[in-house]
Amino acid sequence: MKLLNRLIVSAMPLVPKPVVRRISARYVAGESLDDAIATVRDLNAKGARATLDVLGEFVATQDEASKAADEYIEALEAIDRDSLDSNVSVKLTHMGLLLDREFCYGNVRRIVEAAAAKKNFVRIDMEDSPVTSDTLAIYRRLREDFDNVGFVIQAYMRRSLDDLIAMRDLKPSVRVCKGIYVEPRKIAYKDRTVVIKNFGLLVEELVKNDGYVAIATHDERCVWEALRILYRYDVPKDRYEFQMLLGVDHELRDLLIDRGHPLRVYIPFGRSWYAYSMRRLKENPTIAWYVTKNLFRKQPD
Repeated sequence: MKLLNRLIVSAMPLVPKPVVRRISARYVAGESLDDAIATVRDLNAKGARATLDVLGEFVATQDEASKAADEYIEALEAIDRDSLDSNVSVKLTHMGLLLDREFCYGNVRRIVEAAAAKKNFVRIDMEDSPVTSDTLAIYRRLREDFDNVGFVIQAYMRRSLDDLIAMRDLKPSVRVCKGIYVEPRKIAYKDRTVVIKNFGLLVEELVKNDGYVAIATHDERCVWEALRILYRYDVPKDRYEFQMLLGVDHELRDLLIDRGHPLRVYIPFGRSWYAYSMRRLKENPTIAWYVTKNLFRKQPD
């Protein structure tokens, strides 16, 4: 199956762009902010919270990064205007991290300030290993002045527990995910069972030390581990939430909501939908099989 998935991925650039657009419509809210806001409104009506991600990363110019920051501030204004239950998630390479770290910090600070003024929250996404340390350093610096900002930790990275321990003094808000970027064994666990066990360990570290934990997974084994820890420590519902990607496993999403667990859906949108879709396929070939199946069946509502 792995070989088949990789063969499908290698062939994806040959698929006509309109076909990729039809497939991605399930996972990307659209190109405009209006599209994203409509998706948030629909999810809120179904009992789910949301987080908006303006698509784009690894920008080439500071002008691109500044405009991306402006788009996030516009999104925060729209969320506030429509009284929606949504925050935003940002990637630091989209804010210019690889161009100039201080410039990137200024862009993210603008977004966090705008969110604070509207009593909203900003999640800093975690990207691949070359920017992990810079991401955590910028988060810690922001926490000197703001408490409405959090970050992401990846369970497959060997350093992740140490990174959480180093943040204990901040009692941080952390999204725990398995991790998707291709990393060498030297720095990342390769065994799925070990990654799941480490996922649970990271959730428990946050719970035991009064952090806020966002449990981001579609793997029911990780969900079970998280639920076991939440029940063991009797964690109140204002100290955790589950998170899932738009368009992925509606059934599990609804099961969690029906049982009263807070759940947030990650909603990507923007003009960079094609690059995002192709990149995610390359990073996670398993998705390729689901994409291929979706070509031949009607999409669910």
